Amino acid sequence: MQIPTCDIDCAGTDPEALNRRCGCAVVDINQLRHTLEAALPGMDAIDPVRHAHLFSPHALFVDRGALDAMSSVAAAVFRVARHPRYVEQVLRHAPEIARHDPGSAGGVLGLDFHLTVEGPRLIEINTNPGGLLLNAFLLDAVHSCAPATWTPWATSVAAQEAGVSAWLEDMRRQLGRMPRRMAIVDVTPREQFLYPEFELYRQAFQARGIDTVIRAPEEFIHDRHGLRDADGPVDAIYNRLTDFVLRQPACQPLAAAYLAGSIALTPHPRAHAVYADKRNLAVLDAPHLLESCGIDASTTHLLAKAIPSTVELTAENRDALWAAREHYFFKPASGYGSRGSYRGDKMTRRTWEAMASAAYVAQAFAPPSVRIPHADITLKADVRCFASEDGTLLFAARLYQGQTTNMRTTHGGFAAVLTSHEARVS
Repeated sequence: MQIPTCDIDCAGTDPEALNRRCGCAVVDINQLRHTLEAALPGMDAIDPVRHAHLFSPHALFVDRGALDAMSSVAAAVFRVARHPRYVEQVLRHAPEIARHDPGSAGGVLGLDFHLTVEGPRLIEINTNPGGLLLNAFLLDAVHSCAPATWTPWATSVAAQEAGVSAWLEDMRRQLGRMPRRMAIVDVTPREQFLYPEFELYRQAFQARGIDTVIRAPEEFIHDRHGLRDADGPVDAIYNRLTDFVLRQPACQPLAAAYLAGSIALTPHPRAHAVYADKRNLAVLDAPHLLESCGIDASTTHLLAKAIPSTVELTAENRDALWAAREHYFFKPASGYGSRGSYRGDKMTRRTWEAMASAAYVAQAFAPPSVRIPHADITLKADVRCFASEDGTLLFAARLYQGQTTNMRTTHGGFAAVLTSHEARVS
Protein backbone atom coordinates (compact mmCIF):
# COMPACT_ATOMS: atom_id res chain seq x y z
CA MET A 1 0.00 0.00 0.00
CA GLN A 2 1.28 3.44 -0.94
CA ILE A 3 0.49 5.74 1.98
CA PRO A 4 -0.58 9.28 0.99
CA THR A 5 1.80 11.50 2.92
CA CYS A 6 1.41 14.89 4.52
CA ASP A 7 3.83 17.77 4.85
CA ILE A 8 4.95 17.14 8.43
CA ASP A 9 7.42 14.76 10.05
CA CYS A 10 5.08 12.10 11.46
CA ALA A 11 7.96 10.43 13.29
CA GLY A 12 9.04 13.48 15.17
CA THR A 13 5.83 15.29 16.08
CA ASP A 14 3.83 15.07 19.29
CA PRO A 15 0.38 13.38 19.11
CA GLU A 16 -1.67 16.56 19.46
CA ALA A 17 0.11 18.13 16.49
CA LEU A 18 -0.23 14.92 14.47
CA ASN A 19 -3.97 14.73 15.15
CA ARG A 20 -4.38 18.28 13.88
CA ARG A 21 -2.07 18.10 10.87
CA CYS A 22 -1.33 14.55 9.70
CA GLY A 23 -3.27 13.70 6.53
CA CYS A 24 -1.78 10.25 6.02
CA ALA A 25 -4.22 7.46 5.17
CA VAL A 26 -2.85 4.49 7.10
CA VAL A 27 -5.63 2.11 6.00
CA ASP A 28 -6.74 1.29 2.46
CA ILE A 29 -10.48 1.17 3.12
CA ASN A 30 -11.44 -0.55 -0.13
CA GLN A 31 -8.86 -3.27 0.39
CA LEU A 32 -9.95 -3.70 4.00
CA ARG A 33 -13.57 -4.12 2.92
CA HIS A 34 -12.57 -6.76 0.36
CA THR A 35 -10.51 -8.58 2.99
CA LEU A 36 -13.42 -8.56 5.43
CA GLU A 37 -15.79 -9.84 2.74
CA ALA A 38 -13.35 -12.65 1.96
CA ALA A 39 -13.24 -13.56 5.67
CA LEU A 40 -17.04 -13.86 5.66
CA PRO A 41 -17.70 -15.82 2.44
CA GLY A 42 -21.31 -16.07 1.35
CA MET A 43 -22.57 -13.98 4.27
CA ASP A 44 -23.45 -10.74 2.44
CA ALA A 45 -22.52 -9.14 5.74
CA ILE A 46 -20.85 -6.05 4.27
CA ASP A 47 -23.08 -3.53 2.52
CA PRO A 48 -20.96 -1.07 0.50
CA VAL A 49 -23.48 1.71 1.13
CA ARG A 50 -24.52 1.00 4.70
CA HIS A 51 -20.97 0.25 5.81
CA ALA A 52 -19.28 2.93 3.72
CA HIS A 53 -18.01 4.65 6.87
CA LEU A 54 -17.50 1.67 9.15
CA PHE A 55 -13.74 2.26 9.11
CA SER A 56 -11.68 5.42 8.81
CA PRO A 57 -8.54 5.59 6.68
CA HIS A 58 -6.94 7.79 9.34
CA ALA A 59 -5.45 6.92 12.71
CA LEU A 60 -5.75 8.67 16.04
CA PHE A 61 -2.37 9.30 17.67
CA VAL A 62 -2.33 8.82 21.44
CA ASP A 63 0.65 9.05 23.77
CA ARG A 64 1.50 5.79 25.55
CA GLY A 65 1.13 7.50 28.93
CA ALA A 66 -2.52 8.33 28.14
CA LEU A 67 -3.24 4.71 27.20
CA ASP A 68 -1.59 3.51 30.40
CA ALA A 69 -3.79 5.94 32.35
CA MET A 70 -6.92 4.53 30.68
CA SER A 71 -5.83 0.98 31.54
CA SER A 72 -5.37 2.04 35.16
CA VAL A 73 -8.89 3.48 35.25
CA ALA A 74 -10.33 0.28 33.77
CA ALA A 75 -8.53 -1.83 36.38
CA ALA A 76 -9.82 0.49 39.11
CA VAL A 77 -13.42 0.06 37.92
CA PHE A 78 -13.10 -3.72 38.15
CA ARG A 79 -11.52 -3.44 41.61
CA VAL A 80 -14.35 -1.28 42.91
CA ALA A 81 -16.97 -3.65 41.50
CA ARG A 82 -15.57 -6.48 43.63
CA HIS A 83 -16.49 -4.64 46.86
CA PRO A 84 -19.82 -5.92 48.26
CA ARG A 85 -20.77 -2.55 49.75
CA TYR A 86 -20.28 -0.78 46.42
CA VAL A 87 -22.42 -3.42 44.70
CA GLU A 88 -25.08 -2.98 47.37
CA GLN A 89 -24.97 0.79 46.81
CA VAL A 90 -25.48 0.68 43.04
CA LEU A 91 -28.05 -2.13 43.08
CA ARG A 92 -30.47 0.02 45.08
CA HIS A 93 -32.08 1.30 41.89
CA ALA A 94 -31.63 -1.92 39.87
CA PRO A 95 -34.46 -4.28 38.85
CA GLU A 96 -34.84 -7.63 40.59
CA ILE A 97 -33.19 -9.64 37.81
CA ALA A 98 -29.97 -7.67 38.36
CA ARG A 99 -29.76 -8.99 41.91
CA HIS A 100 -29.20 -12.50 40.61
CA ASP A 101 -25.46 -13.23 40.81
CA PRO A 102 -24.38 -15.77 38.17
CA GLY A 103 -20.85 -15.88 39.53
CA SER A 104 -18.99 -13.84 36.92
CA ALA A 105 -18.11 -10.22 36.25
CA GLY A 106 -19.86 -10.08 32.89
CA GLY A 107 -17.11 -10.38 30.29
CA VAL A 108 -15.68 -7.37 28.48
CA LEU A 109 -16.28 -3.70 29.22
CA GLY A 110 -15.96 -0.86 26.75
CA LEU A 111 -14.81 2.27 28.60
CA ASP A 112 -15.16 5.41 26.49
CA PHE A 113 -12.74 8.27 27.03
CA HIS A 114 -12.24 11.80 25.77
CA LEU A 115 -8.65 13.00 25.67
CA THR A 116 -8.24 16.39 27.35
CA VAL A 117 -5.25 18.55 28.23
CA GLU A 118 -5.64 17.33 31.83
CA GLY A 119 -5.59 13.69 30.71
CA PRO A 120 -8.16 11.06 29.65
CA ARG A 121 -11.70 11.54 30.94
CA LEU A 122 -14.02 8.54 31.34
CA ILE A 123 -17.43 9.53 29.99
CA GLU A 124 -19.19 6.15 29.78
CA ILE A 125 -18.94 2.43 30.58
CA ASN A 126 -20.56 -0.17 28.33
CA THR A 127 -21.19 -3.86 29.06
CA ASN A 128 -21.93 -5.10 25.53
CA PRO A 129 -19.36 -3.01 23.64
CA GLY A 130 -19.42 -3.36 19.88
CA GLY A 131 -16.32 -3.20 17.74
CA LEU A 132 -13.76 -5.36 19.53
CA LEU A 133 -13.26 -7.94 16.78
CA LEU A 134 -13.79 -5.42 13.98
CA ASN A 135 -11.06 -3.23 15.41
CA ALA A 136 -8.80 -6.25 15.89
CA PHE A 137 -9.42 -7.02 12.21
CA LEU A 138 -8.62 -3.41 11.34
CA LEU A 139 -5.14 -3.67 12.87
CA ASP A 140 -4.00 -6.04 10.12
CA ALA A 141 -4.68 -3.33 7.56
CA VAL A 142 -2.72 -0.57 9.30
CA HIS A 143 0.44 0.67 7.64
CA SER A 144 1.83 3.28 9.99
CA CYS A 145 3.11 6.50 8.44
CA ALA A 146 6.00 6.34 10.96
CA PRO A 147 6.33 2.65 11.88
CA ALA A 148 9.45 3.12 13.99
CA THR A 149 7.64 5.64 16.19
CA TRP A 150 3.87 5.16 16.03
CA THR A 151 2.43 1.63 16.14
CA PRO A 152 -0.76 -0.12 17.31
CA TRP A 153 -0.91 -0.97 21.02
CA ALA A 154 -1.59 -4.67 20.28
CA THR A 155 -1.44 -7.06 17.36
CA SER A 156 -4.58 -8.23 15.60
CA VAL A 157 -4.12 -11.85 16.67
CA ALA A 158 -3.43 -10.96 20.31
CA ALA A 159 -6.48 -8.68 20.53
CA GLN A 160 -8.83 -11.24 18.99
CA GLU A 161 -7.52 -14.09 21.13
CA ALA A 162 -7.79 -12.03 24.31
CA GLY A 163 -11.31 -10.86 23.50
CA VAL A 164 -12.69 -14.28 22.64
CA SER A 165 -10.97 -15.80 25.69
CA ALA A 166 -12.51 -13.15 27.97
CA TRP A 167 -16.07 -13.95 26.85
CA LEU A 168 -15.48 -17.69 27.12
CA GLU A 169 -13.91 -17.39 30.56
CA ASP A 170 -16.97 -15.50 31.76
CA MET A 171 -19.16 -18.32 30.48
CA ARG A 172 -16.91 -20.93 32.09
CA ARG A 173 -17.23 -19.24 35.48
CA GLN A 174 -21.02 -19.38 35.23
CA LEU A 175 -21.28 -22.96 34.00
CA GLY A 176 -18.28 -24.49 35.74
CA ARG A 177 -17.15 -25.69 32.30
CA MET A 178 -16.85 -24.42 28.75
CA PRO A 179 -20.13 -24.14 26.78
CA ARG A 180 -21.08 -26.85 24.30
CA ARG A 181 -23.46 -24.87 22.07
CA MET A 182 -23.66 -21.12 22.03
CA ALA A 183 -25.90 -18.47 20.46
CA ILE A 184 -25.03 -14.88 19.63
CA VAL A 185 -28.30 -13.05 20.26
CA ASP A 186 -29.74 -9.75 19.13
CA VAL A 187 -33.01 -8.43 17.75
CA THR A 188 -33.21 -9.08 13.98
CA PRO A 189 -29.47 -9.80 13.99
CA ARG A 190 -28.87 -9.59 10.22
CA GLU A 191 -30.28 -6.07 10.25
CA GLN A 192 -27.89 -4.86 12.96
CA PHE A 193 -25.20 -2.46 11.76
CA LEU A 194 -22.49 -4.54 13.43
CA TYR A 195 -23.78 -7.86 12.09
CA PRO A 196 -20.37 -8.46 10.40
CA GLU A 197 -18.87 -8.64 13.88
CA PHE A 198 -21.42 -11.27 14.90
CA GLU A 199 -20.10 -13.43 12.09
CA LEU A 200 -16.50 -12.82 13.16
CA TYR A 201 -17.40 -13.93 16.68
CA ARG A 202 -19.25 -16.98 15.36
CA GLN A 203 -16.16 -18.03 13.43
CA ALA A 204 -13.89 -17.40 16.42
CA PHE A 205 -16.05 -19.43 18.81
CA GLN A 206 -16.36 -22.21 16.23
CA ALA A 207 -12.58 -22.28 15.95
CA ARG A 208 -12.48 -22.98 19.71
CA GLY A 209 -14.63 -26.06 19.14
CA ILE A 210 -17.96 -24.54 20.26
CA ASP A 211 -20.96 -24.96 17.97
CA THR A 212 -22.19 -21.38 17.54
CA VAL A 213 -25.28 -19.90 15.90
CA ILE A 214 -26.71 -16.39 15.53
CA ARG A 215 -30.29 -16.01 16.70
CA ALA A 216 -33.04 -13.54 17.58
CA PRO A 217 -34.52 -13.91 21.10
CA GLU A 218 -37.90 -15.14 19.89
CA GLU A 219 -36.23 -18.21 18.35
CA PHE A 220 -35.81 -19.82 21.79
CA ILE A 221 -38.03 -21.76 24.16
CA HIS A 222 -37.29 -22.65 27.77
CA ASP A 223 -38.74 -25.61 29.62
CA ARG A 224 -37.67 -28.24 32.17
CA HIS A 225 -35.06 -29.45 29.70
CA GLY A 226 -33.40 -26.03 29.48
CA LEU A 227 -33.04 -23.48 26.68
CA ARG A 228 -33.19 -24.55 23.07
CA ASP A 229 -33.81 -23.36 19.55
CA ALA A 230 -35.16 -25.32 16.58
CA ASP A 231 -31.85 -27.15 16.18
CA GLY A 232 -31.21 -28.24 19.75
CA PRO A 233 -30.09 -27.21 23.26
CA VAL A 234 -28.15 -24.01 23.93
CA ASP A 235 -26.12 -23.59 27.12
CA ALA A 236 -24.51 -20.17 26.53
CA ILE A 237 -25.58 -16.79 25.16
CA TYR A 238 -23.25 -14.06 23.95
CA ASN A 239 -25.67 -11.23 24.57
CA ARG A 240 -25.75 -8.25 22.18
CA LEU A 241 -29.25 -7.16 23.19
CA THR A 242 -29.89 -3.61 24.37
CA ASP A 243 -32.77 -4.86 26.52
CA PHE A 244 -30.26 -5.07 29.34
CA VAL A 245 -32.67 -6.55 31.89
CA LEU A 246 -34.48 -8.92 29.51
CA ARG A 247 -37.78 -7.15 30.02
CA GLN A 248 -39.33 -7.62 26.56
CA PRO A 249 -41.68 -10.60 26.03
CA ALA A 250 -39.38 -12.13 23.40
CA CYS A 251 -36.58 -12.23 25.99
CA GLN A 252 -38.53 -14.15 28.63
CA PRO A 253 -37.14 -17.60 27.70
CA LEU A 254 -33.62 -16.16 28.06
CA ALA A 255 -34.49 -14.59 31.42
CA ALA A 256 -36.02 -17.82 32.72
CA ALA A 257 -33.02 -19.90 31.63
CA TYR A 258 -30.60 -17.36 33.12
CA LEU A 259 -32.37 -17.27 36.50
CA ALA A 260 -32.60 -21.08 36.52
CA GLY A 261 -28.85 -21.33 35.97
CA SER A 262 -29.29 -23.48 32.87
CA ILE A 263 -27.31 -21.13 30.64
CA ALA A 264 -24.36 -18.80 30.84
CA LEU A 265 -25.39 -15.30 29.78
CA THR A 266 -22.74 -12.70 29.13
CA PRO A 267 -22.95 -9.81 29.55
CA HIS A 268 -25.75 -10.27 32.07
CA PRO A 269 -28.24 -7.92 33.82
CA ARG A 270 -26.14 -7.76 37.00
CA ALA A 271 -23.10 -6.59 35.02
CA HIS A 272 -25.11 -3.79 33.43
CA ALA A 273 -26.40 -2.68 36.83
CA VAL A 274 -22.94 -2.79 38.44
CA TYR A 275 -20.95 -1.21 35.61
CA ALA A 276 -23.01 0.48 32.93
CA ASP A 277 -25.92 2.27 34.60
CA LYS A 278 -24.80 5.88 34.23
CA ARG A 279 -25.94 6.73 37.75
CA ASN A 280 -22.94 4.68 38.87
CA LEU A 281 -20.62 7.37 37.50
CA ALA A 282 -21.96 9.69 40.20
CA VAL A 283 -20.84 7.11 42.79
CA LEU A 284 -17.48 6.39 41.15
CA ASP A 285 -16.89 10.15 41.01
CA ALA A 286 -17.56 10.59 44.76
CA PRO A 287 -14.52 9.70 46.95
CA HIS A 288 -16.53 9.90 50.17
CA LEU A 289 -19.08 7.38 48.89
CA LEU A 290 -16.40 5.00 47.66
CA GLU A 291 -14.42 5.28 50.87
CA SER A 292 -17.58 4.47 52.84
CA CYS A 293 -17.76 1.29 50.74
CA GLY A 294 -14.25 0.33 51.81
CA ILE A 295 -12.42 1.47 48.66
CA ASP A 296 -8.82 2.60 49.18
CA ALA A 297 -7.90 6.27 48.80
CA SER A 298 -5.60 5.81 45.79
CA THR A 299 -8.41 4.18 43.80
CA THR A 300 -10.97 6.81 44.77
CA HIS A 301 -8.54 9.60 43.82
CA LEU A 302 -7.79 7.99 40.45
CA LEU A 303 -11.47 7.68 39.56
CA ALA A 304 -12.40 11.15 40.80
CA LYS A 305 -9.68 12.62 38.60
CA ALA A 306 -10.70 10.60 35.53
CA ILE A 307 -14.50 11.00 35.66
CA PRO A 308 -16.04 14.40 34.82
CA SER A 309 -18.25 15.60 37.65
CA THR A 310 -21.48 13.59 37.41
CA VAL A 311 -24.73 13.94 39.36
CA GLU A 312 -28.09 12.26 39.16
CA LEU A 313 -30.86 14.54 37.97
CA THR A 314 -33.42 14.97 40.78
CA ALA A 315 -36.38 17.17 41.55
CA GLU A 316 -34.18 19.10 43.99
CA ASN A 317 -31.40 19.99 41.52
CA ARG A 318 -33.34 20.31 38.26
CA ASP A 319 -33.63 24.10 38.36
CA ALA A 320 -29.95 24.60 39.15
CA LEU A 321 -28.85 22.20 36.42
CA TRP A 322 -31.14 23.83 33.87
CA ALA A 323 -29.60 27.19 34.68
CA ALA A 324 -26.09 25.75 34.27
CA ARG A 325 -26.99 23.42 31.39
CA GLU A 326 -24.38 24.75 28.95
CA HIS A 327 -21.69 23.15 31.12
CA TYR A 328 -23.26 19.67 31.10
CA PHE A 329 -24.07 16.69 28.94
CA PHE A 330 -27.31 14.95 29.93
CA LYS A 331 -27.58 11.16 29.55
CA PRO A 332 -30.33 8.63 30.30
CA ALA A 333 -29.29 6.30 33.12
CA SER A 334 -29.87 3.12 31.10
CA GLY A 335 -29.32 4.52 27.63
CA TYR A 336 -26.97 3.25 24.97
CA GLY A 337 -25.43 4.44 21.71
CA SER A 338 -25.96 8.11 22.65
CA ARG A 339 -29.73 7.70 22.31
CA GLY A 340 -31.58 10.27 24.38
CA SER A 341 -28.35 12.13 25.23
CA TYR A 342 -28.19 15.90 24.91
CA ARG A 343 -25.61 18.64 25.08
CA GLY A 344 -27.00 21.18 27.49
CA ASP A 345 -26.17 24.20 25.33
CA LYS A 346 -28.20 22.72 22.44
CA MET A 347 -31.17 21.50 24.47
CA THR A 348 -34.65 23.01 24.21
CA ARG A 349 -37.00 23.60 27.12
CA ARG A 350 -39.44 21.13 25.55
CA THR A 351 -36.80 18.39 25.59
CA TRP A 352 -35.88 19.29 29.16
CA GLU A 353 -39.48 18.92 30.33
CA ALA A 354 -39.82 15.57 28.52
CA MET A 355 -36.75 14.28 30.38
CA ALA A 356 -38.51 14.69 33.73
CA SER A 357 -40.22 11.31 33.36
CA ALA A 358 -36.95 9.35 32.94
CA ALA A 359 -33.82 8.77 35.03
CA TYR A 360 -30.99 11.03 33.85
CA VAL A 361 -27.53 12.08 34.91
CA ALA A 362 -25.78 15.37 34.26
CA GLN A 363 -22.10 15.06 33.43
CA ALA A 364 -19.74 18.01 33.23
CA PHE A 365 -18.91 18.51 29.56
CA ALA A 366 -15.51 17.08 28.61
CA PRO A 367 -14.88 18.02 24.97
CA PRO A 368 -13.90 15.21 22.62
CA SER A 369 -10.52 15.13 20.94
CA VAL A 370 -10.05 16.76 17.55
CA ARG A 371 -8.72 15.02 14.45
CA ILE A 372 -8.06 17.16 11.36
CA PRO A 373 -6.87 14.96 8.47
CA HIS A 374 -7.36 17.74 5.94
CA ALA A 375 -7.61 21.51 6.23
CA ASP A 376 -11.32 21.48 5.41
CA ILE A 377 -12.24 18.42 7.51
CA THR A 378 -12.53 18.51 11.30
CA LEU A 379 -13.54 15.34 13.10
CA LYS A 380 -14.26 14.60 16.74
CA ALA A 381 -12.70 11.55 18.38
CA ASP A 382 -13.14 9.33 21.37
CA VAL A 383 -11.14 6.31 22.52
CA ARG A 384 -12.69 3.03 23.61
CA CYS A 385 -10.69 0.87 26.00
CA PHE A 386 -11.82 -2.76 25.77
CA ALA A 387 -10.98 -4.45 29.07
CA SER A 388 -11.74 -7.53 31.14
CA GLU A 389 -10.87 -8.45 34.73
CA ASP A 390 -7.54 -9.71 33.39
CA GLY A 391 -6.56 -6.36 31.87
CA THR A 392 -6.82 -4.21 28.77
CA LEU A 393 -7.50 -6.04 25.50
CA LEU A 394 -7.46 -3.31 22.86
CA PHE A 395 -7.77 0.42 22.26
CA ALA A 396 -9.82 1.76 19.36
CA ALA A 397 -10.95 5.20 18.26
CA ARG A 398 -14.15 6.47 16.70
CA LEU A 399 -13.97 9.51 14.43
CA TYR A 400 -17.17 11.42 13.71
CA GLN A 401 -18.92 14.74 13.19
CA GLY A 402 -22.04 15.90 15.00
CA GLN A 403 -23.20 15.86 18.60
CA THR A 404 -22.51 12.17 19.29
CA THR A 405 -20.61 9.26 17.78
CA ASN A 406 -21.98 7.75 14.57
CA MET A 407 -20.81 5.74 11.60
CA ARG A 408 -22.07 8.09 8.91
CA THR A 409 -19.21 10.58 8.57
CA THR A 410 -16.93 10.78 5.55
CA HIS A 411 -13.36 9.99 6.73
CA GLY A 412 -14.91 8.77 10.02
CA GLY A 413 -15.71 5.39 11.57
CA PHE A 414 -13.63 3.00 13.64
CA ALA A 415 -10.02 4.16 13.55
CA ALA A 416 -6.76 2.61 14.61
CA VAL A 417 -5.06 4.03 17.68
CA LEU A 418 -1.35 4.51 17.07
CA THR A 419 0.84 5.09 20.08
CA SER A 420 4.43 5.80 21.00
CA HIS A 421 6.57 3.00 22.39
CA GLU A 422 7.06 4.92 25.63
CA ALA A 423 5.29 7.76 27.42
CA ARG A 424 6.63 11.15 26.42
CA VAL A 425 8.49 13.18 29.01
CA SER A 426 7.09 16.68 29.10
